[in-house]
Amino acid sequence: MEISLQLDHTGDARAACDAAVALEPAGLDAIWVAEAWGFDSATIMGYLAARTERSAIGSAIVNVFSRTPALIAQTAAGLDAVSGGRALLGLGASGPQVVEGWHGLPYEKPLARTRETVGICRRIWRRETVEHHGLFDLPLPPEKGGGHGKPLRMLTRPVRREIPVFLAALGPANVEMAAEIADGWLPHLFLPEKAHHVWGAPLAAGAAKRDPARGPLRTAAGGLLAIGDDAARFRDKARAQIALYVGGMGARGRNFYHDLAVAYGYGKAAAEIQDLYLAGRIRDAAAAVPDEFCELATLCGPEGYVRDRVAAFRDAGVTMLNVTPVGPDPFRSVATVKGWLT
Repeated sequence: MEISLQLDHTGDARAACDAAVALEPAGLDAIWVAEAWGFDSATIMGYLAARTERSAIGSAIVNVFSRTPALIAQTAAGLDAVSGGRALLGLGASGPQVVEGWHGLPYEKPLARTRETVGICRRIWRRETVEHHGLFDLPLPPEKGGGHGKPLRMLTRPVRREIPVFLAALGPANVEMAAEIADGWLPHLFLPEKAHHVWGAPLAAGAAKRDPARGPLRTAAGGLLAIGDDAARFRDKARAQIALYVGGMGARGRNFYHDLAVAYGYGKAAAEIQDLYLAGRIRDAAAAVPDEFCELATLCGPEGYVRDRVAAFRDAGVTMLNVTPVGPDPFRSVATVKGWLT
């Protein structure tokens, strides 16, 4: 089991990178960089690649509506080159809130778009001459306004022919696709005690169609990390993020995180959180998050308790524990957990 850091992408980017660099010697195996509608992840990842030595650097996530497959492949290959082969490509379909609200694009055929993007990226990294016709057309044909381009292969030579692709997925069909085609899976708001009930069937269905040559699916999940006799108090820091996603990351009937909370068994609380959040009562929405949800989504408490939480994530199939240290001594927390894992 590896340990990774979820970079804080909501505040001072340089300060967040400084903190990540300082934690690398504690044993970090990877650093994940989100973008949502904040700073783009590629810029931050390149900066981290220049300042770190051994940690993998991954996007968590780049959504497949915001860039063409070719640009996604170029970006990942460029990061892999400047980092010396340490890139991880985290991709996802995101949701209507981001795709329509921020990028101004229709949220159409997200699964097909993701599948084609992954396939095209892998062909580009192998330096194939790419001709593809589906949702994407390479090259663009005359009937779609093209006719002047020809199939191309990547001008530069990637460091690796295969860059690990992690897919962010929550819905059954999306999770099944991740288990079929991805190198790794990035589930958000992962509750290890409830994960098999929600995702066991689609993971098994996808695994049955998986190419054995790709190896076992890796899973990166975790939460806030704090170790100490009074560290349980840090669980409350998860409330705001849970409320944001369950309550505000989409409209009614079109919020995948709300659907996940319902699948976990928190239907009544999810409805209340959404009502409050959409009414602008953000603090009340956070207060409505069940204590159990906060506890299961985090790793905060005395050392023995956190060790048990790490074991719960491992038993649920997590191969990379993705943490956000929030206690008074982040370095010690990461180093302690890394010691348990090695």
